[in-house]
Amino acid sequence: MVSLHLLAVFVGALAVVYALPGPDMALVLQTSATRGMKHGFATAGGLAIARATHVTLSALGVAALLRSAPWLYDSVRIAGALYLAYVAVQIFRSPAFGLDDAARPNASSTLRAAVTKGVLSSILNPKALLFCSVLLPQFVHPEAGAVWSQVVELGVVLVAIGVAFDVTLALGAFRISGWLRRHPRAQVVQRWTFSGALLAFAVRLSID
Repeated sequence: MVSLHLLAVFVGALAVVYALPGPDMALVLQTSATRGMKHGFATAGGLAIARATHVTLSALGVAALLRSAPWLYDSVRIAGALYLAYVAVQIFRSPAFGLDDAARPNASSTLRAAVTKGVLSSILNPKALLFCSVLLPQFVHPEAGAVWSQVVELGVVLVAIGVAFDVTLALGAFRISGWLRRHPRAQVVQRWTFSGALLAFAVRLSID
């Protein structure tokens, strides 16, 4: 079992990382502000699935494989950059608001699409996987008990803190959506801002 002291340090480190602007944050804010709170929560759920997958893959040694096979790392990185660019273009081309989607018969499919978008945007970022593989071992100590149980404990905390941040962002973005609807120019700025941010993250991922 991870000690309370190490757990507190781990939570603090995660809080700093999740507070930094990134593609996950931009995606949650954009989705919740334009599609509604349910879609924002669905995106947060997709990100949680991706993070849980990253923890699992790190424990299985896939992150080490990426580090030892540059071509594989580059393949995933380029795929992730292309997907972020695709999402950015879709945001730019989409209507300003789609809050009425929840009332349509295909509402469940749009929620599934939000989950899928969250999963893909994070799972195709090899840096997130490498981050897990670097961070988790620092808080695992064999003398404290079974390694696998410590990894599970830390993984659950990592996902839970991420969900807490994403849900908070989704709620905040949804609260300002009404104001955005009343200000058409702000809607244009909002779409350009998030499209530009995701494109910038895509470029950064493609060349870094």
